[in-house]
Amino acid sequence: ISDVNSLSVSFCKAPMQQIAWPESRSSLEGFNLGDVWQMPAFEDQSSTRDKYACFHKLSQWLTYSLLEPIQDAGFEIKGIEHMTGLAEYRNGGLFTDMGVLVPKNEAALSNSHDVTGTFVVEWRALTVGLLDRLAPIVRSKLGLSAEEYPLACVLQGGTWTAGRMTARKLRQDGGPPFQLISDGTVF
Repeated sequence: ISDVNSLSVSFCKAPMQQIAWPESRSSLEGFNLGDVWQMPAFEDQSSTRDKYACFHKLSQWLTYSLLEPIQDAGFEIKGIEHMTGLAEYRNGGLFTDMGVLVPKNEAALSNSHDVTGTFVVEWRALTVGLLDRLAPIVRSKLGLSAEEYPLACVLQGGTWTAGRMTARKLRQDGGPPFQLISDGTVF
């Protein structure tokens, strides 16, 4: 907290990162990592810590949900620009459904994939990267700055909503473009 009417986004996000994750999750030095997964593409990294893709989708989503009410209460939140896109099936599904992300093997979309597996971890990592590239394009088209139209707006009013609508048009259940095997703590 820098002053009475200003909060750091990390202050808002910190409580959500204390969520009790299942014991089956990856751990590092005895610390349960939560929504963090080994990424085979990072295997050549020298540091053990650099071999993981960190998503924290649930804590990020909860933080995004709290930003507007906290701001409406009169607080300025600093550091919102450090929040990442949400690595979840609405955003990633939109990129897949629209042909932006295409699996090397088309049969992959007919299979079920565990959220801990390489296919889903890479899909989620690419989703976050694409959201970071999409946000400035959307802002430019709208003539708005990052402060006027933060990533949270791009997600809620754009990719998440479009992902949900596109999925409903393409699949009766409105679900992701492939079946996910999950315990419910990731998606």
